Amino acid sequence: MVSIKFLGHAAFAVDGEGLKGLIDPFITGSGLANVDLSSFYDRNYIFVTHGHGDHIGDTIEIAQKSKATVVSNVEVCHYLAKKGAKCHFMQVGGTFTFPFGKVKMTPAWHGSGIQEGDTMLYGGTPGGFLIEVEGKKIYHAGDTGLTYEMKLLEEENVDVALLPIGGNYTMDIDDAVRAVRLIKPRIVVPMHYDTFEVIKASPEDFAKKASSFAEVRILKVGETLEV
Repeated sequence: MVSIKFLGHAAFAVDGEGLKGLIDPFITGSGLANVDLSSFYDRNYIFVTHGHGDHIGDTIEIAQKSKATVVSNVEVCHYLAKKGAKCHFMQVGGTFTFPFGKVKMTPAWHGSGIQEGDTMLYGGTPGGFLIEVEGKKIYHAGDTGLTYEMKLLEEENVDVALLPIGGNYTMDIDDAVRAVRLIKPRIVVPMHYDTFEVIKASPEDFAKKASSFAEVRILKVGETLEV
C-alpha cells in the first residue's frame, strides 16, 4: 500500500516499500501544516521540482538531518549540494531506477530561479516527477501551465496525478481539467491553491468539472490517500 499525505501547497509525503519520500517540502514557510520538521528526519528521498522557495522550502534542513537523497535537476542539485545535501542529479526527460522503483523527470512550463538574498540564481529547467513504487505510479506535475506533452503520460497508466489548479503561476481549474483529460489518471488530487491570495481557487469547482474524467480526491492538509 502506497500512502500520499498532503502537507499543504504542493508538498506531499509519499511512503511505500523502500520509500519514505517528500515532494517539494514547503512546510514551515506555508504556515499550513501543523507538524514539526523533526518528524521528517526519517525521510530517505526528497524530490524537488524546481528552484522556487515555495518548493525547495525546508529541503536543506531535512536533508541535512535525515541524510536523505535529494532528487532534482542538475542546477538545483548543485545549489543544494553546496548547502550540505546529498543529491541525485537528473534532468527533464531522464529516468532512473532507484532501490524503491523508477523515477522519470517530466516537463513543466514554469521558471526555476533560486532566490539567494537579493540575487536570483539560475535554477535550470523546472519539471515534475513520475514516481513508481510498489507498482503504483504517482505523477506530481510541479508548477506548470497546461502542455500537450501531458498526453504522453496517458500511456503510463498513472494511478494518482497531483495537479496545480491555482492559476496565475500555473494551470487554473479549467486548464487542470484539460490536463486530466490528457493524462487520464485513475485518481487526481488538486494542489497549489489558496496558499496566497493570487492563487485562490475552489477545489470543489475543479472536482465538479473533472469528475467525469477521473476520481477526484480533495485532500485536507494532513490527510492521507492510500492507493
